[in-house]
Amino acid sequence: MSAGGDDETDLPVHLEQVLDDFVEHLLTGRSRSAATARSYRSDVRGLLRQLARGDGRLTTAADLGSALTLPALRGWLADQVAAGAARSTIARRVAAARSFSTWATRVGLLSVDVAARLEAPRARRHLPEVLDAAQAGETLRTSELAAAEGDPVAVRDRLVVELLYSCGVRVAELCGLDVDDVDPERRLLRVIGKGDRERSVPYGVPAARALRTWLDTARPALANSRSGPALLLGARGGRLDPRAARRIVNEVSAATPGTPRISPHALRHTSATHLLEGGADLRHVQELLGHSTPATTQIYTHVSAERLRAAYRGAHPRA
Repeated sequence: MSAGGDDETDLPVHLEQVLDDFVEHLLTGRSRSAATARSYRSDVRGLLRQLARGDGRLTTAADLGSALTLPALRGWLADQVAAGAARSTIARRVAAARSFSTWATRVGLLSVDVAARLEAPRARRHLPEVLDAAQAGETLRTSELAAAEGDPVAVRDRLVVELLYSCGVRVAELCGLDVDDVDPERRLLRVIGKGDRERSVPYGVPAARALRTWLDTARPALANSRSGPALLLGARGGRLDPRAARRIVNEVSAATPGTPRISPHALRHTSATHLLEGGADLRHVQELLGHSTPATTQIYTHVSAERLRAAYRGAHPRA
């Protein structure tokens, strides 16, 4: 187990309470997701455990002020780098340490926010995998043909693929939709994104047809006492799990000739890239995707530029 992760080693009860209070702050005061809170708890737990093992100074919450220093934080991260931790992992642990230090200062456990000057490694930016327009069309056609015979599961799978591409939503957002989140008259979805931020996302005519078929015939065939208000259902009637949605996209893309196996996130990337290539404003795409800043959305402009350069190299006689 790396120095940053969780294991079976217990911390003193007072430090466990500090962790509990920190996680409660993340979930309520900062509106962080449960997954982020779990990751930060594990990272900070690893930090505190290493400090406790280092020289024995950290045994109670009152010891944090002397044990948690900038050199100690840098040593903690250096050990992980030496152990081969990925840049993304180190960056997340820096973020966790900063968040913990800021909170601990605010509640009086630290006199100085020691992690404020802690620097994260620059993450390598990888261009996301995207389908071109023809590949996207063929993938959607594969799911539509499979649904043509009316099997409820195939109809659902078609809707999953259609909404992911049409709306560019995250897979967790898709699976979290309820029936009442669909506004068929205005062709809008009410989506709850990261940080419980709500946004309205439009969908197109093909997605509207897929939704109508699903709601009129296929969903009633799968619904049971476990279904509740969930829009998308699994084969046993419960809310569709994001893992099942990933499997659906993977299988549909695998069944489409000339198309690589892709994930739901690749369909989100594809949707954003095609919007920008079609002339959509970057700010509008940011709002559709639920990005908090335009900087996150700008990666799709790089994707479009790469595709343009590839087309130029392949077609221009003096490329």
